Amino acid sequence: MTTLYTMPGTCSLACNIAVAWIDAPVDIHNLAYGDHKNDEYLAINPKGKVPALQFDDGSVLTELSAIMAYLGAEHGGEGYARDKQLGYREAEALSYMTSEVHAAYGPHFAKQTFADSESAQEEVQQAAYKKLGNHYGRLESNLKESGGEWYLGEQKSFADAFLYVLTRWIEQTPLSLGDYPALKDHRSRMEADDGVKTALARQDMEAAG
Repeated sequence: MTTLYTMPGTCSLACNIAVAWIDAPVDIHNLAYGDHKNDEYLAINPKGKVPALQFDDGSVLTELSAIMAYLGAEHGGEGYARDKQLGYREAEALSYMTSEVHAAYGPHFAKQTFADSESAQEEVQQAAYKKLGNHYGRLESNLKESGGEWYLGEQKSFADAFLYVLTRWIEQTPLSLGDYPALKDHRSRMEADDGVKTALARQDMEAAG
């Protein structure tokens, strides 16, 4: 069976949620934190990151956006809307969230890779929080403009799965989700969703709200 490799607290939760939403025939293998650096996993994904999707023939697909695109195209079926407009907008949203918002978390998760001295690391980190504040403001505005329920409008999409991850990560920063009421409501809505509950349980995680 195709296997999705995840790890608690990581963005792989978004792929896990997607699998639950479309009931894809994918096994979830939840690594203990740190096991992504072990030789066994590095043989699967030399980048040492999750998520990774390993197929029956041993081939592996990495990068969250690519995995989401595969899941929707291969297993979405009738219950997952793949009309062109939604598909394009979903791809755009996921690209923004992964390449810009997620990337902006770099100095938060690994400040030592951006500067050597403690003072420089602090400066880099504070700049990152300012940038993240701008990103969350944009996400808030986009969600409100869509109607405030789902990120792309009336219909739930994989963009909501990754947005949920971002509403969890903000709690690790000096930023407050309370400053973004639409995002806060979105997180509550997501945590009432059965697929999200399933994914959290499979990844040994608790609801954030």
